[in-house]
Amino acid sequence: MLKNFSTSDDVLIDLTDRVPRPSPRQRGFAYDVAIVGLGYVGLPTALSFTNAGLSVVGLEASGARLDDIRAGQVDLLATDHERLARALHESSLHLTTAAETVGAAETVIICVPTPVDHYLVPDLRALAAACSTVVEHAQPGQVLILTSTTYVGTTKDLLVVPLAERGLRVGQDICVAFSPERIDPGNAEYPQEVVTRVVGGVTPECGTRAAQVLSAYATNVHLVSSPEAAELTKLYENTFRAVNIALVNEMADLSRSLNVDVIEVIEAARTKPYGFMAFFPGPGVGGHCIPCDPYYLLWQLKRDRHSAPVIEQAMQSIAQRPRQVVDRARDVLGDAGKGLRDARVLVVGVAYKPGVADLRESPALEIIDRLMAAGATVEYIDPLLPELRLGDGSVLRSNSDAPAGEHDLVIVNTLHPGVDHNWIATRPRVLDTTYRFDAAPHRVVL
Repeated sequence: MLKNFSTSDDVLIDLTDRVPRPSPRQRGFAYDVAIVGLGYVGLPTALSFTNAGLSVVGLEASGARLDDIRAGQVDLLATDHERLARALHESSLHLTTAAETVGAAETVIICVPTPVDHYLVPDLRALAAACSTVVEHAQPGQVLILTSTTYVGTTKDLLVVPLAERGLRVGQDICVAFSPERIDPGNAEYPQEVVTRVVGGVTPECGTRAAQVLSAYATNVHLVSSPEAAELTKLYENTFRAVNIALVNEMADLSRSLNVDVIEVIEAARTKPYGFMAFFPGPGVGGHCIPCDPYYLLWQLKRDRHSAPVIEQAMQSIAQRPRQVVDRARDVLGDAGKGLRDARVLVVGVAYKPGVADLRESPALEIIDRLMAAGATVEYIDPLLPELRLGDGSVLRSNSDAPAGEHDLVIVNTLHPGVDHNWIATRPRVLDTTYRFDAAPHRVVL
């Protein structure tokens, strides 16, 4: 059967096997696939492979994370929770902290975090450690696929060169490729099976074999000429989003000064069937991609003495957004004859996006820190996140009684689907950072 494999020249390539493959044990391996890192990318990826009938071993450094996975206490789509329960019951997913198991799988996929530090410099410690482990235990005949978002040239630096130092020739003894992850947590509309996988192999054979592996679950695979092209593809995707988010936030500010509803403008603009893509303003960006990925590109460009003024300005604008929320809160309270000091402020929703129990890089964290630094008494309510740790190490807990309390200001930060937020309309002052909470006609926007 012809699968949907394509190249940048729009050539359709048949990469499917025409005869049944022997089992992994017959090929000298205990597992079809090893997943290194079982976080928001690695675990769903493992479940997609088990759902396709492959045997998978998941390597995770944190024993506590493995306990949570076994107990099903992980943030997944409902369909993935079902897959997890089935994979554990059928033993098609083996969980371990033993590094040597990566040598027992025909394919090894690296899915570890690539954050930035406090100074916005790429933190490559987890990635370097994972790649070192994979190289140490690599076996001839394996396919190694790096998926973690990182700088251009990482696949060569952390896999190809160390493998050569071990005497393993890439493209002959072993295959290496880069295929950026494209998982959108909490988005059931686009499960990873229907999202095209981009693959760049060190050699054509490496690209072909990596594409064959990913085609076990992915409907479409797009081959590019090199790992570097695939690495830059992911950086471009998220930099594109960052620049457009910065632009729409600026447009929202302009719209308020012109007394125009920015959402009305966006909805009107998106009726154009070409040349426009809708982005929406908000209190800032969070999660694993947009707040971090463009800095990998900027870091590399700075190292090579290249400038990228559009990207630099966009990231600076995004970073300032939580501060703007606090400034706007001060103005709203000031208009009512109150100050931030000693004001009682409630933040509704602290997750970085609706429908996920994820605090990573959430703008709500900085907003709360800044409100407290200004002397406000801050509470929050979020049914998906019972507690959060602030920058000073203190812990806040979600106040389920908040709807019955009295607050000087309610800041609408994240609105989870399926949650009743109508009570917010009874509050005298509402700052809507989502721009779309129409249930409170008296609200003001950021």
